[in-house]
Amino acid sequence: MTGWLDGYVALVTGGGSGIGRAVAERFVAEGASVAILGRNLEQLEKVVADSPDPDRVFAVRADVRDADALHAAVADTVARFGKLDTLVANAGIWDYKRALTRLDAAELSTTFDELFAVNVRGYLLAAEASWRELVKTRGSIVMTLSNASFYVNGGGPIYTASKHACLGLMRELAFELAPKVRVNGVACGGMKTDLRGPESLEMQGRSLAASFDKRPDDLPPPPIPLHDSSTDPRDFTGSYVLLASRAQSGPITGQAISVDGGIGVRGFGSAAGGDHL
Repeated sequence: MTGWLDGYVALVTGGGSGIGRAVAERFVAEGASVAILGRNLEQLEKVVADSPDPDRVFAVRADVRDADALHAAVADTVARFGKLDTLVANAGIWDYKRALTRLDAAELSTTFDELFAVNVRGYLLAAEASWRELVKTRGSIVMTLSNASFYVNGGGPIYTASKHACLGLMRELAFELAPKVRVNGVACGGMKTDLRGPESLEMQGRSLAASFDKRPDDLPPPPIPLHDSSTDPRDFTGSYVLLASRAQSGPITGQAISVDGGIGVRGFGSAAGGDHL
């Protein structure tokens, strides 16, 4: 580890599992104190208990769709650690690539509302709750984006639209909060993480990690250049450290680092997605 975040204080939404937990653990290893926010307090408390330095990890139960709860989380973080240097906006849900043609109008409407409320409004509300403290420290926001922020078929139409929206939100906030606060993103590819689906499609019990466990050994590798790269969330955390560190990325804002195995240089695997219609 580099110690690039010695003395920093971070707030990570969706910090109880997956990439959020991995980022929180990496930040602690780099010297930061971290508040982890999520809806499952038992899950959050396990992260604290598992930490080699539990005094520098603080669990906050909150829903990112609740503006008042996010303001309270920021206030509690500052009360506990004295300041806030970095917001990692990360909490999200996936639509498990549910295509438009497999959604009726009612499902489309309710799933859109739920998924955008978490994936987009949750980022925006977290930024609104945090920006005043981040101005004080000349801090930063790091958003978890996705290969679906740039390319199609990383999700269904609702998830893809939400991640494209997050990319635009990141860029807009980078402009609006400059020069005091830097805003960047990490566009992650597929990883073995406990990413859940929307309640509106009764997918809240599904976990992306389980689908990795069920993959047959003889399944061909994914069609990306680095097809044998790791899917462990911990191996995706370096870019978050880089973007949070003033010393390492002080002139960088409004940028997204793609950590997706090289999807952007692969080209298209098929001509059309609707040949079955």
